[in-house]
Amino acid sequence: MHHENMKAWVIPCLVLASLWVKWAVGLGSYSGQGTPPMYGDYEAQRHWMELTIHLPTRQWYTYDLQYWGLDYPPLTAHISWICGVIGAWIDPTWFALDKSRGIETPGSKVYMRFTVLALDTLIYVPALYMFTKVWQGTRSSRRQELALATLLFQPALLLIDFGHFQYNSIMLGLTLLSANFFAIEQDLLGAVCFVLSLGFKQMALYYAPAIGAYLLAKCLYLGPTEGTRLFIRLALVTVASFVVLFLPFLPPLAPVSGILDPITRIFPFNRGLFEDKVANFWCASNVVLKWRYLASQGVLVKLSAALTALGFLPAVVTLLYSAYKLHIQAASRDTKAEPAQPTPLLPLLPYALLTSSLSFFLFSFQVHEKTILVPLLPMTLLLSGSSPDEQTYEMGMLMNNVAVFSMWPLLKKDGLGVQYIALLVLWNRLVGYNPFSLTRRSWLHMLSFTIYVACVVLHTAELLFKPPARLPDLFPVLNVLVSTPVFALVWLWSIKRGVEVSWALGGLGSRSSTKAPQGALPLKKSVPFPSENRSDAVAGDGDAPKDPLSGLRGSGMRTMSLGFAQGRRRKVRSGSMDIH
Repeated sequence: MHHENMKAWVIPCLVLASLWVKWAVGLGSYSGQGTPPMYGDYEAQRHWMELTIHLPTRQWYTYDLQYWGLDYPPLTAHISWICGVIGAWIDPTWFALDKSRGIETPGSKVYMRFTVLALDTLIYVPALYMFTKVWQGTRSSRRQELALATLLFQPALLLIDFGHFQYNSIMLGLTLLSANFFAIEQDLLGAVCFVLSLGFKQMALYYAPAIGAYLLAKCLYLGPTEGTRLFIRLALVTVASFVVLFLPFLPPLAPVSGILDPITRIFPFNRGLFEDKVANFWCASNVVLKWRYLASQGVLVKLSAALTALGFLPAVVTLLYSAYKLHIQAASRDTKAEPAQPTPLLPLLPYALLTSSLSFFLFSFQVHEKTILVPLLPMTLLLSGSSPDEQTYEMGMLMNNVAVFSMWPLLKKDGLGVQYIALLVLWNRLVGYNPFSLTRRSWLHMLSFTIYVACVVLHTAELLFKPPARLPDLFPVLNVLVSTPVFALVWLWSIKRGVEVSWALGGLGSRSSTKAPQGALPLKKSVPFPSENRSDAVAGDGDAPKDPLSGLRGSGMRTMSLGFAQGRRRKVRSGSMDIH
């Protein structure tokens, strides 16, 4: 399309193609279809629309909790109310209180599927587009389009939101919007977006240590005056945003105890350690160590909290210590110089998000298999800006493919086998990745090949053989044992990369004490996601922008960013596909 002078049509065509694929996925079955009396996630979401439009706000979190009681934060309830009002206007029988339970008429199913597609298009798709423009602003338009295509067709999210049926793209889109606003120095807007993400789904807490540490580190980097001012503003905006979200449950609109209704539903510590067969530490180790017999639930809650905190601690420490070191270095160079804009800490954010979310997924209490979507967001963002010869690319493809594989037991239960295979093949083909290629001999590539072979062998065995009667969960458990080490490897890799990027930025010390050349700072507005050995990022025609980290790269430290231009234009290819 670039050769035919139709550049302006590439993005609209990509978005329209993704909408078509999402709707096609939605033509299949969904969670709990035709399985009374409780059905599944589809019925839960529909039921929340039903109760929010018929009941006063104070009863939203207390009404008939045995039948899909509302257990998501208030923003989910408010959006359910909006969807319910519109749906009831079209056909009141879809959301009649109590009488509509389990309704599966063609019209109601079309409407429910449409709500997911509409909200995804209004929130998640614009966040992805903004990401390519803000974080990858100095790269060629073709590379930005390829990155957008990689993100739009991510199979895991499509299978869960448009197949299984959920609204995860709202939470993920709001989180991505917050990161986008951080990248353009709109920290208050970023804080509001992240509060909205938390207010929609409590799983956004997986990102909270990284977001909180980044903002605190920025305050530390800015120094006592500017940093304190930013800290106070962030605190006020965050508190105000939470108050607005929970206002219907606070005095004088509700009794003092009213706030306990949503809180106790949002954080269900009375449930088990993990949900079904999820590919995390607890479920994998439970094969040998039967945790419920070794420790009480109270002890397991505390143990999981401690391991989760230890898991994200490296990311938090790296951000805070880097901010301290960079502030000291900036002060020693020139006491009158203004801090760099955007903050040089920004390249650490994606790795901190990945480390934090994976630590929650691997070690926290009450994790669902679908929760892998949370760490998949930062990993896929990193993947979208990498080249096939980079470790980030191989790691991102491995995690994405194994994440979809890890959800196979759930997708099989939902009757989404065709969609599972079709989306995996489509996405891998789109990004030009062959899981079974042996053209490269790196340890990671060989490990990936071995894991993919194990996945195929397991699928084949499940197709040909029935599990023994005394081991009915044999294949789901084997799935967990294949997937969990991959997620643990990515978690360790994210810690390693965060340390490397921090060291390259000077946050963990530098090889030379020579002062930075005049003009090296401030950084340009689009200098965010770090990547490795980039040679295809371009700023367009003309000279490349000055790279403040070129000296570091010359010393052998790999700190290439999606935003750094190299001044050389080359054709962007991904496997056999050429984006035109």
